Amino acid sequence: MNIYVSNLSFHTSEEDLKAMFAKYGEVSSAKIIMDRETNRSRGFGFVEMPSDENGKEAMQALNGKEVEGRAMSVSVAREKTDRGGSGGGGSFNRGRSDNKRW
Repeated sequence: MNIYVSNLSFHTSEEDLKAMFAKYGEVSSAKIIMDRETNRSRGFGFVEMPSDENGKEAMQALNGKEVEGRAMSVSVAREKTDRGGSGGGGSFNRGRSDNKRW
């Protein structure tokens, strides 16, 4: 079971995250998502547990639990979806059909 954990303290390490969930069963992996530019935690991560039963128990026990002054939000992770588009932002011509710039 892949579990999404958000509202983490920026000081929470992957080892901390793994230890929190290990109380409820085997943890395959624990990953804190880091900002590429600053190399600091983005405040969320993922935990993978091989047993769905243990994963559900951990989610129920840890959702809303306060850690370092922040109430964690724990839920089933959704599959990553393609956002589509070119990623280039808005249209250059601002909705004009004649493609004139001025």
